[in-house]
Amino acid sequence: MLFSNPLIYFVVIPLLMLAGLSLCKNIKQIRAVAVIGSIGLLALSTVLLVKYLAMPPINGDHQMAWEGSWQWFPQLNICLSVGVDGISLAMLLLSSIIVFAGSFASWTINQPKEFFLWLILLSTGVFGFFISTDLFTMFMFYEVALIPMYLLIGVWGSGRKEYSAMKLTLMLMGGSAFLMLGLIGIYYNSSVDGQHTWNLLEIARNHAITPEWQRLLFPLTFVGFGVLGAMFPFHTWSPDGHASAPTAVSMLHAGVLMKLGGYGCFRVAIYLMPEAAHELGWIFLVLTGISVVYGAFSACVQTDLKYINAYSSVSHCGLVLFAILMYNQTAMTGAIMQMLSHGLMTALFFALIGMIYGRTHTRDIREMGGMMQIMPYLSVCYVIAGMASLGLPGLSGFVAEMTIFVGSFAHTDTFHRVFVIIACCSIVITAVYILRVVGKLLFGPVHNEHHRQLTDATWWERLSTATLIICVAAIGCFPNFFANLIKPTFVEEIFKVFQYNS
Repeated sequence: MLFSNPLIYFVVIPLLMLAGLSLCKNIKQIRAVAVIGSIGLLALSTVLLVKYLAMPPINGDHQMAWEGSWQWFPQLNICLSVGVDGISLAMLLLSSIIVFAGSFASWTINQPKEFFLWLILLSTGVFGFFISTDLFTMFMFYEVALIPMYLLIGVWGSGRKEYSAMKLTLMLMGGSAFLMLGLIGIYYNSSVDGQHTWNLLEIARNHAITPEWQRLLFPLTFVGFGVLGAMFPFHTWSPDGHASAPTAVSMLHAGVLMKLGGYGCFRVAIYLMPEAAHELGWIFLVLTGISVVYGAFSACVQTDLKYINAYSSVSHCGLVLFAILMYNQTAMTGAIMQMLSHGLMTALFFALIGMIYGRTHTRDIREMGGMMQIMPYLSVCYVIAGMASLGLPGLSGFVAEMTIFVGSFAHTDTFHRVFVIIACCSIVITAVYILRVVGKLLFGPVHNEHHRQLTDATWWERLSTATLIICVAAIGCFPNFFANLIKPTFVEEIFKVFQYNS
C-alpha cells in the first residue's frame, strides 16, 4: 500500500498544507496552517531518524530503509520509488528545520496566502527529491522545486527582482537541460534484465552503465546539478537571486535548494558513474577549487549584506563539490556535514539579514553601525552565525571544514595537495569579510539617529533564530553523531570503488 510507507507523507503533508491554505480566510488561519504543517514535517523527520538509528545495519550493497516502488507509467518503466539512508534523512531533517524556521521568519509577509502556497510547493519538490530513488521522479520533483522561485522572487522580492528572477530561472533551466540529457542517456544505457530502468539502486547494483557512456554522461549530470550548486562559472545566478529574494525564500534557497545540487552530484553522477568520475573529476576539481576561493574573495568587496552572504554561499557550496570529488571516505563525510552546516548557518544569516532590513530598510553596511546597542539579541545571533561561517571550534563550520581538509589532504599527489592548500586559504579570507561586517554593522558609532528608535527581535523571530542556532551548535558539539549517521550509507560503497586511487 502506498500510504503504509512513511516516506510518502513528506509529500502528502505539504499537499495537505496547500489544500488547507487554499481554504484559509484570514492571516491567523494562514499562519496556523504553515506552522502546524511545518511542525508535522519536523516531527516526521525526527521520528524516522530515531527509528533509523534503532534499526540493525542493512545488509547488502545499495539498500535503503523504507524502500517502496509503485509503477505509474509502465511504458517507460517510470515508478514512484522511494527509500532513504542516513544522508537522505539528514537532508530531510535539514529541510524540515528550515521550513519550520522560515514559517516564523515570514510572519509579517505581504499577500501571505499566495506566498505560502508557492513556498510550500517549493518545499514539496525538495522533500520529494530527497526521498526519490527513481531518476525520472527525482527530476520531476527537482523541477517542482525550481519553478516557484521565479514567482517568489519576482513578486515578493526587492531591488532588481524581475531581472534576478529571470536570470535565476534561465540559468537553472539551462542546467536542467544538461541534466535531462544526462538522465535520458543513463536510462537508455542501463539495461537490467533486458529492460531499461530509471531506478538508481538497480543501476548501481548491476553496474549497468559502460565506461564509454559514463565519460559522456558524467559531465552532463555533474554540470546539470553543479549549476544549482553554484559551481564556477555557472554561479552568477546565485548572488542576484539571493539579494532579491524575500527572507524565507533566501533561507530555503541557500539552506536547502542549493543542497539539491550537491546531493544530486553525489547520489547520481558519482554513485552511478564512478569510473568516469575518476577519469574526468580533475576538471571539475579545478572549477570547484576556483569557486571556493573566488566566492570568498568576492564576498570581501561587497557592501550589501545579502550579496556578502550570497558569495559566501558560493564558496561554501563549492567546498561541498570539492570534497565530493576527492573520492575518499573522510572527505565525502565532510561534504555531507558541510551541506548540513552551511544549510543551517546560511539560513540563520538570511533570517537575520531580513529582520535587520525590515527595521533599517537598508542592507548597506556603510549606512549602519552600533547595532549591538540597539538590537542586542539580533546582533549576538549575527556574531554566532559569523563565527560558525569562519569555522570557530564548537560550531558546525569547524567540524565540517576540518573533516573535508583532513580527508582531502590524504591524497599524496601534488595536484590534489596544491588545490587543498588553495581551498584552505578560504578560511582566512572568510575571517576577513566576517570580521569586517561584524565590526561595521554591530560596533562603532550609530550612523543614522533614526536607528536608535528601532526595536529588537519579536517572539517569533527569536524562535526562528534560536532553532537554527541550537542546530548549528549541536553539529559542532556532537559531530560523531552525524558522522556515524552518514558513514554506514553508500559513502562506504563509493569509497570501495575508489580505494585503488589511494
